[in-house]
Amino acid sequence: MVLTPPLPPLPPLPSSSSSSSSSSSSSPPPSTSASSAPMGDEAKSSGVDPKLFLDSLSTQSLLEELNRRVECGKKAPRRYILIGPPGSGKGTHAPRLAYEQCGLCHLSTGDILRNVVASGSDLGKKLKATMDAGGLVDDPTMIEVVKTGISNPKCTRGFILDGFPRTVAQAEKLDLMLGESKTKLDGVINFKVDDKLLVDRIVGRRVHPASGRSYHVKFAPPKVEGKDDITGEPLVHRSDDTAEALNKRLGKFHAETQPVINYYGTKGILNNINGDAPLAKVWEQVAAATAAKK
Repeated sequence: MVLTPPLPPLPPLPSSSSSSSSSSSSSPPPSTSASSAPMGDEAKSSGVDPKLFLDSLSTQSLLEELNRRVECGKKAPRRYILIGPPGSGKGTHAPRLAYEQCGLCHLSTGDILRNVVASGSDLGKKLKATMDAGGLVDDPTMIEVVKTGISNPKCTRGFILDGFPRTVAQAEKLDLMLGESKTKLDGVINFKVDDKLLVDRIVGRRVHPASGRSYHVKFAPPKVEGKDDITGEPLVHRSDDTAEALNKRLGKFHAETQPVINYYGTKGILNNINGDAPLAKVWEQVAAATAAKK
């Protein structure tokens, strides 16, 4: 489970040189979190001494951050869903959206499930077989995982759900869960990307399991091959990040998720995003879709 620390530092967009290199619609958006400086709890989990990091900041920067947090404390919690096929950019833009919306909790169901797999439990072994084959986890399991996630105290300012719901049944169940706490969704962002462009994005993806930071061997490589930029720990190639598994996942994604997109469309909270665009342009669309709901 990726629990975004309260009000983490803003993940910067790439420099103009990086933006131009990703201007091709076939290029995946590089990770926004790999190059961002850690702060507080994030610094600790990244192996960086928070005191040394804070000492490196100017007094002006610290005061600006303090003022920003005071203003954020006046805003109501927000709840968003990110929808899109594997490699569409959900995990790339979620950290920045979490920051812009004052420290939302980023819940990636994929990361939650992979943690269960890594545990080596009987459920983990069952999930591994399903995920390696490109299959999707059953509704009861996913619903229980999400219910636990959004109930976490770290999610009191709201959340971003990444990878859930995948079916109308899950969407309806989520509405019921939120209704029980007298809350509701503030928006659904649908990242639309041509299937043909996703294979290169997925097959070349490498991740740092502990933090969720992602890289790409061609489009967004780490500073040192095979190593995380911040901790220096090894990057991994997920077992389900293969062309064969992706094709199976895409087929099931479209068959099951299009009804979910239609479901939220009827509720008037759906925002379609052109995920084929360069990274900066995609973010502009995300910002515009959520600006009125801050």
